[in-house]
Amino acid sequence: MTGVPASAAGGSAGVNGVGGTNGGSASSGASGPVGGAGVSAVSGGDGGEADGRHLRGGKLAAAAVNQASVWNIANLLTMLRLVLVPAFVALMLADGGYDPAWRSLAWAAFAIAMITDLFDGHLARTYDLVTDFGKIADPIADKAIMGAALICLSALGDLPWWVTVVILGRELGVTLLRFLVIRYGVIPASRGGKLKTLTQGVAVGMYVLALTGWLATLRWWVMAAAVLLTVVTGLDYVRQAIVLRRQGIAERRAAAEETDA
Repeated sequence: MTGVPASAAGGSAGVNGVGGTNGGSASSGASGPVGGAGVSAVSGGDGGEADGRHLRGGKLAAAAVNQASVWNIANLLTMLRLVLVPAFVALMLADGGYDPAWRSLAWAAFAIAMITDLFDGHLARTYDLVTDFGKIADPIADKAIMGAALICLSALGDLPWWVTVVILGRELGVTLLRFLVIRYGVIPASRGGKLKTLTQGVAVGMYVLALTGWLATLRWWVMAAAVLLTVVTGLDYVRQAIVLRRQGIAERRAAAEETDA
């Protein structure tokens, strides 16, 4: 009669000791107070190590996912545009730069680059594929292919240098302007800016092709419209930057006055 309570007490201690960490192991430790305490200590240690390994594994997995996310469809399209830049220049200048066949191939490379420009940003925003690499490489690829085309056309005498200077000067100026006012906010892309990009692409593409007759006259007017949109939208960006800076300064002053009060 006296042995049963002792055994029962030992089994209870074992179950309680293990129950704090791993209830599933309670039966293996129900042999006595010492056994219960021993299972409790071992289970607690294993649980802590398992949690630590789980956390470390989770961090490594997250890092691997972030690293792999660079190789998404949006960034691959951006990389394609970067690769097309030297290919376009080589095709554009092949055989002296005036062969219609080579110019047609150069136009194809330019057209592919412009089309991918329309899709990579949309894909990145729609499917949450925005990465730091894409933020940096996308605008570089855009300006690289357009700059290469304008410079090649001017170097070959097909396009006046002042047109190239105006367009590239505007693009570089707006980029610099964005960086100067980024502390106050971000200047969003306007509809006029998108229309400007589209018009520039069509105009430059028409100049890359060896067009004659009324098409050659038409491309002059399209380029004139592109230059006009380039200047107008550039001035609008300057206006937005001035307004954004004034608003940012006013908000900072108001915040400082509230803090002092």
